[in-house]
Amino acid sequence: MTPDPILSMRQVTRTHGSGETAVHALAGVDLDVSAGELVAVMGPSGSGKSTLLHLAGGLDTPTSGEVMIEGRQLGGMNQRALAALRRGSVGYVFQELNLIPTLTAAENVSLPLELAGTGQTESREAALVALAGVGLEAAAGRFPDSLSGGQRQRIAIARALVGPRRLLLADEPTGALDSRTGEGVLRVLRERIDAGAAGVLVTHDSRHAAWADRIVFVRDGRVVDSAGAVTA
Repeated sequence: MTPDPILSMRQVTRTHGSGETAVHALAGVDLDVSAGELVAVMGPSGSGKSTLLHLAGGLDTPTSGEVMIEGRQLGGMNQRALAALRRGSVGYVFQELNLIPTLTAAENVSLPLELAGTGQTESREAALVALAGVGLEAAAGRFPDSLSGGQRQRIAIARALVGPRRLLLADEPTGALDSRTGEGVLRVLRERIDAGAAGVLVTHDSRHAAWADRIVFVRDGRVVDSAGAVTA
């Protein structure tokens, strides 16, 4: 018996505006991502990739259709329940990083766990492990403004990977990194997927997409093709 997917999207649409000025960011997208599977999403700029990721993580609401995470339908949740689900089950790497400048690297990474109710000591220990996974354990006590763009990117990735999250969503996570560091980050992401998480990776780079089990191509808000990928 095939287990239920961690992420399931059914006929998901997202329309901004109405009438002649309506913009159809997504149009009837179906997507399942199971435990142990990394799906890369590729397509031209403006094709709907980031919109898909925001809807998958409950950061936006579809105009129609259904999004489910671990069997829970997001459409029936209030904002408090959605926030709790994101903290406990979803790790998100934003293009904008969204680090808190007044918190150290370790505090930024541990914050989602603490907000979810994990004790401070346990959260700190988990944050240090996550930072070590991206090669930044030595920067645990430093503030984001004192670090390079690539280092801040890795802190954001560590924050997404910390704790027992089952769904990892990454929007161009290696954009600010050199090729060697980027490969290392993708390896850490791949290890978490292989350990039982599900992942969606938005990328323009076919070398990064090669780390995925499957590549989904999006154009004009629609999934137009899907193909297997060879893990690097």
